[in-house]
This record gives sequence, structure tokens and C-alpha cells, in this order.
Amino acid sequence: MKGFYMLLAVVALIGGGVIWYGARGTPAAAPTASAPLPLAASDGFKGFTLGVASAPIEVTEYSDFECPFCASFATVQMPVIREQLIASGKVRWRYRDFPLPSHQYSRYAALAAQCAGEQGKFWEMHDQLFTNHQWAQTGKNPRSRFRDFAQAAGLDLDKYDACMDGQRYAARLDASVQEGEGLGVRGTPSFFVNGRPYTGRSTSDDIKALVDSLTKKRK
Repeated sequence: MKGFYMLLAVVALIGGGVIWYGARGTPAAAPTASAPLPLAASDGFKGFTLGVASAPIEVTEYSDFECPFCASFATVQMPVIREQLIASGKVRWRYRDFPLPSHQYSRYAALAAQCAGEQGKFWEMHDQLFTNHQWAQTGKNPRSRFRDFAQAAGLDLDKYDACMDGQRYAARLDASVQEGEGLGVRGTPSFFVNGRPYTGRSTSDDIKALVDSLTKKRK
């Protein structure tokens, strides 16, 4: 009997080791580096902006690069908004990251855009990620595609690679998500106009109508 119990103990020990190793070897949802060097969330970053600082209306968008609704907004509605509202000085647009946990590579895409922003190319990378949104439907690791996007956006690839490998802006993403959750953001895209939740349709016509209405009230 003593030998039998010893045998059970050995089997349990081996089984536990297999379970521990299996959990340890579970792949991450997105490519990660072994020694990330994120910036502190307290760096005060409040998102990338378009438009003049003196614009009377500020729209803050919480978005997810893997979200198909966000891609549709970015490629169909946003060009009109840029032309009619942002270029005219009526609106200052602020982009905030809100990668949804249900999307496998949305956080990785947000990191890519942040690393592009480090080189002053955030909006170029933003457009690449949304215009070429087929990457989000394949389910494949998009690392090489994102690097192609970075090259098309005019980035220094060595600096981009170093930024991505170090996950340099991971804390920024966490801070942005926490901010959005605190404001009640539950899905993407979500908008706030001068700090207030926008519950209308996310079309350029509806947003323009609201901006025009608010502008008249200010006069």
C-alpha cells in the first residue's frame, strides 16, 4: 500500500506539472515583447487631435481599430467631417483608444497607431488601419501587415519596431480605456461633444447638424 500511495503522489506531481506548463504556454491574443517598457499612464496624454485649438466645439471619439463600425465611420463619415467641420475651424476632433477585449488584435493595432504617433504620423496610421481593414477579418497575426502600413505611412521602421517590441505606450492605452469606462463608454465608436455623451446617429450630417446648432447658441 505504501508503494501504491507513492505512485499516486508521483502521478499527481507529473499531472500538476503538465497543467502548469500548459497554462504557461498559452499564446497571447496579440504579439507581445518579453520585456515591455511602457510609458507611465501619468504622462498626461489626452489623445491625438485634428483641428485648431480655438475651435468652439470639441468632439472626442472612443474607438477600436478592429471594430467594423469604427472602420465604416472612419472611411465613410470622417472624410466629410474633416472637410466640413474640422478644416473650417468649427470642430477640434480628439481620438481616444478603447480596444474591446472581444477583439483579438485591437490593442495591438492601437499600439501600432501610438508608435506611429511618436513619429508624428498617427493619423496616417489611423487611415491605413481603417482603410485596409481586411486585416481584421482574417484572424491572422497582423504584425507584418501593420509593418507594411507603417512603411506606407512614412515611418522610420527601426524606430517603429523598437516602439512595438517594447510596448512603449501600453500604459497610455490602459489609461484611455479607464477614462472611457469612467465616462460610461460600453461600445465603439462612442462620441462626446464638449464633454457630453452624443446619442444621435454617427453620420456626418447628424454631427454637422448638432455642431451648427451648438455654434448658433454660442453667438
